Amino acid sequence: MKQKYLTVKDLPESERPYEKCEKYGAGALSDAELLAVIIRTGTKNLRSIDLAVNVLNYSSSRPGLKGLNYLTFSELTSIKGIGRVKAIELLCLTELTKRMAREVHKDSLKLVTPQSVANYYMQDMRHLTREQVMLLMMDSKNKIIKDMIIATGTVNTSLMPVREIFVQALKYEAVNIIILHNHPSGDPTPSSEDIRVTKRLVEAGNLIGIALMDHIIIGDNRYISLKERGYF
Repeated sequence: MKQKYLTVKDLPESERPYEKCEKYGAGALSDAELLAVIIRTGTKNLRSIDLAVNVLNYSSSRPGLKGLNYLTFSELTSIKGIGRVKAIELLCLTELTKRMAREVHKDSLKLVTPQSVANYYMQDMRHLTREQVMLLMMDSKNKIIKDMIIATGTVNTSLMPVREIFVQALKYEAVNIIILHNHPSGDPTPSSEDIRVTKRLVEAGNLIGIALMDHIIIGDNRYISLKERGYF
């Protein structure tokens, strides 16, 4: 006898996310219902909506959609009912949402304001569990020439390779640069080390004619511009 996998069709009609979306729009669906549409099928004993709830509740410290951003392939496949294909689909879903968020802010990035830059990189950096340093290089008209990850550290270790930053800036003939890095704690408040290394970057840049326009710290949906705060 063929094994039956429970789907959203096993829900009462009034609770089926497909019908609910068609009638009221996607905004009417709960987080679990939206995820159930992506997951599609459950297991022999779990409906897709129940499986979606299990995924959202996997992390006790980061429950809900926020936690989905942190789940790895191995963690997803450890959830009963989430196999290789579903795990890949969910990972692609989270990456897609990040790219969509970047596209929304892409045009405003040309303004090179702290807010536009922070908004553009926020979704990529706010959920990182390790500190990451991003280098933005610009020409004389403040058009982005290139961006790159210049260093990655651990939660407790800050890596700001001043020499490598200017090696890359010279390589790409940048006139101005912006440094971004994240605080995995979610709090973007600059540390004394953040302030100290920012001043070193300003001094080094002045010597070789490459201006540090800003050093932006990314937190959880928050940011701090050291330039705006008057640290340099």
